[in-house]
Amino acid sequence: MSANDDSGADRPGFGDNSEGDFEELQRILRDMLSGSGDAGAGGFDPQRFAQSAGIPMDPQALQGLFSSLQGAMQNPSDKIDWSIARKTAIEVASEHAKSADSEPAMRAFPVAALWLDEATELGPTPDAPRTLSRIEWVQQSIDTWVGLAEPVAESITAALMHALESQMPEEMSGALQGATPMLRSVGGALFAVQLGTIVGRLSGEVVGAGDIGIPLLSGAGHEGGALLPGGVAAFAEGLDQDPETVTLYLAIRELAHARLFRHSKWLRLHLLTAIGDYARGIHIDTDRIEELVRDLDPEHPEQIQEALSNGALIPPKTPAQEAAHARLETMLALIDGWVDVVTADAAKRIPGADAVAEMVRRRRATGGPAEHAFAALAGLELRPRRLREAAALWRLVGDRSDVATRDGLWAHPDLLPTSEEIDHPARLLERLGLAGSDGTPAEDDFDAALAQLLEGGLPPHRADDRDGGGGGSADDAGDADRRDD
Repeated sequence: MSANDDSGADRPGFGDNSEGDFEELQRILRDMLSGSGDAGAGGFDPQRFAQSAGIPMDPQALQGLFSSLQGAMQNPSDKIDWSIARKTAIEVASEHAKSADSEPAMRAFPVAALWLDEATELGPTPDAPRTLSRIEWVQQSIDTWVGLAEPVAESITAALMHALESQMPEEMSGALQGATPMLRSVGGALFAVQLGTIVGRLSGEVVGAGDIGIPLLSGAGHEGGALLPGGVAAFAEGLDQDPETVTLYLAIRELAHARLFRHSKWLRLHLLTAIGDYARGIHIDTDRIEELVRDLDPEHPEQIQEALSNGALIPPKTPAQEAAHARLETMLALIDGWVDVVTADAAKRIPGADAVAEMVRRRRATGGPAEHAFAALAGLELRPRRLREAAALWRLVGDRSDVATRDGLWAHPDLLPTSEEIDHPARLLERLGLAGSDGTPAEDDFDAALAQLLEGGLPPHRADDRDGGGGGSADDAGDADRRDD
C-alpha cells in the first residue's frame, strides 16, 4: 500500500462518497462545538477556542459562544447573523456593569446648554440630552458598529473559504462543497462574536454618545446627546479634579457634538458613507490566510485570534485607500477640532477646565483597548490625527471674523476647510476674505499666529474672554498627537 493509499482514502467516511464526507465533517464540527473533546489527549479545548475568539473565559460566555456557533452550523446561511453580535455585546457589557448616579449629569446638561448658547451659533437640538447605562449604549449603537464591520466580515469570510478550498486535500473536496454554507455561517458567527465582544468592552470605556467622533446613535429621541455616568465616573477617577467639574465639562463637549450633527444634517451620512466606502475597499490577504491554514497548530488555536487582533490578515492600504483614509481623518479632525474650540469657549468659567481638556485630547489621541481592537478587526482607526492643527484653524477663523462665519462653514461639505487649508491656514482665510487689507494673505503673520497657538496649547481661550486662568498645558497631549502622526 502506498503512502497515498493510506492518506485517507481507505478511512470510512472519507473519499468514499461526498455524502459520507459531509456527514463526517459535520460530526467533527459537532464534536468540537459540543465542548466534549479531550483536551488533555490532544482533542478540542473549549476554553482555548474561546480564547481564540477573544471572549471571556467564564462558563456562561462559553455556553453562549458554542450555542451561537451550533446555531450557525445547524441553520447555515449566506448572510452573517448579526444578532449574535448584539447578544454577545449585551452579555459582555453586563459582566462588570455597575450602577452609577445619573443626577450629576442631569444637573450639568442645562448649564452646559446655556453656556453653549454663548459659544456657538448652532442652536440646541429638539431632543433632550439623557443618560445611558452600558447596556443601553450597546443596544442603541450596535447597528452602527455592524454597519462599519460588515464589509470586512464579508471579505474575511470569503477569503477563509477560498483558503480552505485551496488547502483542502483532494479527497475532501466533495465534503467541502457540501459543507461550504455551514462553514461560512460558522466563520461569520465567530466574527460576529468578536465584534460583539469588542462593542461590549467599549461600553466600559466611552463617556458619551459622541465620544469616538462619529454619532453612533440616530433616530427620533436619540440626537440630543447622552452621557454614560459609569464611564464619566471612571474617567474622573484618573484626574485630580472635582467629579462635578469633570461631568460639566464632558456634558458641554457632548452637547456641542450633538448640536453640530443636528445642525449639519448631511454630516452623519457623509461621514458614515466615507467610512463604508473605505471599509468596502479593504482586501484580505488571501496568501496570509492560506499560510495560516497550512501552518495552524490545533494545539494553539490562539493563533487565529492573534492573526485577527493584530490586523495581519489586512494588507497595507492601496494608494486609493490611503487617499480615502486621509479624507476621513481630515473630516474627523475638523469635527473634533471644532468641538474642542467651542467646548473651550463654553467652559471658560470652569476652574481646571484646561486640565480636563488636556486629558480628553490625550485620551482621544491614543484611544482605548477596545477601540484598538476594532481598528485591528475592521482595519479602520477612528482617531483624528490632525486634531491640534484643525482646532488651531477653527480658532483663527473665529478670531479673524466671528462665530457666525466659523460655524457657517458647516452648512455644506464644499465649504469646509480642506486638508491643504489645514496645513496652510492663510489659504482658507484668503478664500473667506479674511486675508490682509491689500487682498493678499499675510503668510508670515498667519504662520506666526498659528505657531503661537500651537506652542501655547490648544484650544486657547479668546483674548477678550480670558480671566487670568491661563491657557493650561496641552504640550503632553500634543506630543501624543505627534507620536500618532
